[in-house]
Amino acid sequence: MATLPRDVHKWLQSLDLSFPVRNPRRDLSNGFLVAEIFSWYYPSDINMHSYNNGNSLPTKLGNWSLLQNLFKRRSLEVPEELIDSTIHCRPDGAELFVQYLYTKLTNRKIKRLALEHEIDFTDHSYQMKLPMHARSTASTSVKTNLKITEFSTEPNIITCQQKAQEIINRRIEHRQKERYEEPDRFKVQPTIGQRSVRNAASFTSQGNLYAGKEYTAGQSPTVIHLEDTRLNGAHAIGIKEISVNQMDHTSQPVIRQTITSSPVLPPIGGQS
Repeated sequence: MATLPRDVHKWLQSLDLSFPVRNPRRDLSNGFLVAEIFSWYYPSDINMHSYNNGNSLPTKLGNWSLLQNLFKRRSLEVPEELIDSTIHCRPDGAELFVQYLYTKLTNRKIKRLALEHEIDFTDHSYQMKLPMHARSTASTSVKTNLKITEFSTEPNIITCQQKAQEIINRRIEHRQKERYEEPDRFKVQPTIGQRSVRNAASFTSQGNLYAGKEYTAGQSPTVIHLEDTRLNGAHAIGIKEISVNQMDHTSQPVIRQTITSSPVLPPIGGQS
């Protein structure tokens, strides 16, 4: 979870808000404290009597609708993803939103430490810290990362299904990565292709076999004798090339005459 820097904490305390910001995800979701923050910088544009300090979804949407109108008038480009994450209490949403306001309203820079995880507004970073048996399943991930308020604000069923499918696909990718990193835990058996020889063996002019490994110029390849060599548990088998002379039309009458005059073979064509 992204935490608030010390400079941002001191800035919030200096604004003398109605109540302190102890849990940004909970305290900033309805937009009431956000309106108080902007009232210190744009007092003529903010009328606090128009904002309600409630936790219902209509109250949240009403307050944020007024704030978005203020953003347009003041040409403040606030990312829509940050606003949605703050309204629906997604992980890291409110914390990043407050830091964004700090840089925009004070024209100061924040000394941020290197994040240990990627910001995707999900609980993936928290799940990775848990042991495997305690991590959430696919259904629990959908329930945790897709709030019920999102279904109310976005009545389109197809859009909600796409959001749920993205969470499930991300969960499947993480599960496949876990199976690849720890095959012993999931009892993953190697396939036939993984068990087979990757480098094809080659033969020397003396009929010996050497492994198909890279070697520099002037360095002789490693010679492997057929009598005492095994490749991946199987004996190496030598292959001898056989040259076959094709029969042409000039030699066919000679062969036919030889077979016909033979006392052992029966005559050709069924003639006695």
